[in-house]
Amino acid sequence: MQAELIEIRNHLAQHPPFDEMAEETLDQVVAQIEVAYYRAGSSIVQQGDPSSRLYYVRSGAVEIYRRSGELYNRLGEGEVFGQFGLMMNKTVRFPATALEDTLLYLIPAEVFQHLWETDEQFADYVEIEDRTRLRAAVSRREKSNTLMTARVTRLISRKPVTAPTTVRLQEAARIMTEEGVSSLLLMDESGDKPTLAGIITDRDLRTRALTEALPSETPIQDIMSTGLITLRARAFIFEAMLTMLHNNVHHLPVMDKDEPRGVISLADVIKYESQSSLFLVSNIFHQQTVKGLKKVSQDVAPTFVRMVNEDANSHMIGSAMAGIGRSFTQRLLELGEEKLGPPPIPYCFMALGSMARDEQLVVTDQDNAMILDDSFDPEQHDEYFLELARFVSDGLAACGYKYCTGDIMATNEKWRQPLRVWKGYFTDWIENPKAEALLNSNIFFDLDGIYGDTQMAEELKTLIAHKASQSQRFLAYLAKNALNRTPPLGFFRTFVMEEDGKQKNTFNLKRRGTAPISDLIRIHALACGSRAQNSFERLRAIGETHLLPDRGVENLRDALEFIAIVRIRHQALAIEDGREPDNNVRPEDLSPFERNHLKDAFQVVSNAQKFLRYRYQASVGRTLP
Repeated sequence: MQAELIEIRNHLAQHPPFDEMAEETLDQVVAQIEVAYYRAGSSIVQQGDPSSRLYYVRSGAVEIYRRSGELYNRLGEGEVFGQFGLMMNKTVRFPATALEDTLLYLIPAEVFQHLWETDEQFADYVEIEDRTRLRAAVSRREKSNTLMTARVTRLISRKPVTAPTTVRLQEAARIMTEEGVSSLLLMDESGDKPTLAGIITDRDLRTRALTEALPSETPIQDIMSTGLITLRARAFIFEAMLTMLHNNVHHLPVMDKDEPRGVISLADVIKYESQSSLFLVSNIFHQQTVKGLKKVSQDVAPTFVRMVNEDANSHMIGSAMAGIGRSFTQRLLELGEEKLGPPPIPYCFMALGSMARDEQLVVTDQDNAMILDDSFDPEQHDEYFLELARFVSDGLAACGYKYCTGDIMATNEKWRQPLRVWKGYFTDWIENPKAEALLNSNIFFDLDGIYGDTQMAEELKTLIAHKASQSQRFLAYLAKNALNRTPPLGFFRTFVMEEDGKQKNTFNLKRRGTAPISDLIRIHALACGSRAQNSFERLRAIGETHLLPDRGVENLRDALEFIAIVRIRHQALAIEDGREPDNNVRPEDLSPFERNHLKDAFQVVSNAQKFLRYRYQASVGRTLP
């Protein structure tokens, strides 16, 4: 093969749809390629021209236009155009112009036709557009993980063992022993049809009955757990895993309509999911000292890497890591109360930011706060809560969760306040959206009560959802602030890198990728009054309101998933190589597949930010500075 053809072949082999093409097929394509050069501003094809070639951009940049003359797309090195005319009516559908001096490889129509008919992967690529291609890439990952596709019913090995709520303690224990089960569902039979009222587990029998030496005739209603968290029979196993992690429960009734179909336990899921995140959580709660927790924390990074290597998606990984971080915090609070004594007044410990959103990874710091009961008296009570906050914060630092450089921690008196003060904070931030208020909104509007009287946190969520959705002015300022973080995509669909400093020639996948998406999703969720915290759950709520244009929610979900998983894989590879994980990526370290789909994902974010600007800033006209 001539040197020129070898150079063409090597370049094609770096970009889809040629990067996974059989070598023999690729050689045949290269042998029939023509090369053409177009000066900046010159027309390449015009609407209605005969479609005779597939065009591949070797260098330069090309603009594709709609029939109306509106810019449709801007293409750079390694991208193709002209396929739609070849597949449909054999005439050019979208005119193309060279934006700068451009070198193109021209693939004849008969070669394209042969590839389209015989190469399934090639056909898949050329038949779908950028956003659809991104959806296909995300779907392939989801389908490769059995936790994503297997239903919880696969874990049910028998019908549920039930008893009426009128049974006594001794009878409940006898039924569980005879049936060989670790949980008993308790049914309210007072109505026309029995309904699930509660559950008793072997752990309940130990902690609530035996340790307190309750009489055998104690009504089971006195010790059963109520307000149960359940799963639908059609739920996936990964949903069961996330539910257990988030709520720290070991048994989940599975419901088919209103009837229990079975119960799955922590052990059932641990046997099925090899990532061991639930096992690690269980181990955390068995530790009796901070030293023990610190030792267990060494398993966090290996657990993260295992989940990545087993093709878990970003929602699973983020939720698992947040569940682990939440468990460390909860256990430290338990140990703190054992050391300091019971709290003098009710309180709620809040997680903020990525932990509250269930989107935490291994590169993270502490973001937390305390809500205190309104009976709080600083002179009487604050010494206790300050000591508890310090104990937790120091313990988290020992376990690898760095102190927050912005001092967003419960050790800061400002973030350790009564419920009425917190309500005042949020009301003021929404009604007076100044610079500091907007910064606080990005941090505190992702919150989750993880210990104590969590109803206090729920009250704040309700207040935020109500007030924010009623304030177009606040949403407009929040939108303007969110537009300061843009995806790293240049004019020619090239990556925009840092130009100096330690991170030169890289781009930050958190600051320029996942964070801008989280910001704009949060704004839309606040606008539609959603109380959800997780970005994927917020998107689901947004989709129900039809606030975004057609396919807007689906496109954002796919973009978030793909950017997040590239960031996650980057961190996992660093851990495996013995390096400190971070968020800064060099394009040359990415595969051609990742580079191309990242561009698709960043374009989705860019388009979503344009809509954000239109949707919210237009609503308040000239009130914005």
